[in-house]
Amino acid sequence: MLDPELLERITARRAELGELEEQLAKQLTKVRAERDELAVAERVLERMTGQLSEERAFTGPVPGQVGGRAVMLIPHREPGAAVRQAAGPVMAREVVGVDVSVRAKLEPLRSKLVRLVDRGWLRKLPDGRFTTRL
Repeated sequence: MLDPELLERITARRAELGELEEQLAKQLTKVRAERDELAVAERVLERMTGQLSEERAFTGPVPGQVGGRAVMLIPHREPGAAVRQAAGPVMAREVVGVDVSVRAKLEPLRSKLVRLVDRGWLRKLPDGRFTTRL
């Protein structure tokens, strides 16, 4: 004969294991869903990284439209700029071949250099010479 107390214990344990199985099944479903979401996020990240690297590889400036004409919204910084090519700080008259005897031709160039200083592309020394910020 079977002991009724043992049968009750077996039935109770079977019920506990059934509940545990349900909890684990729910948890497994959540884990799989999260894993799938991570896989999607990883694919999106890879795609965006690829697109950003392509955009960064494109070094030319993109023209915009102003008054129906194509214009450069932000001028392209060229590594071979006159101030960068110089061995050290330069005066405005040394930047390009400007006739320094004609002040009217030198001042617009100096004004452009000062604008580059304001934008952070160049640095103006106290003695009036210009150099790169690097």
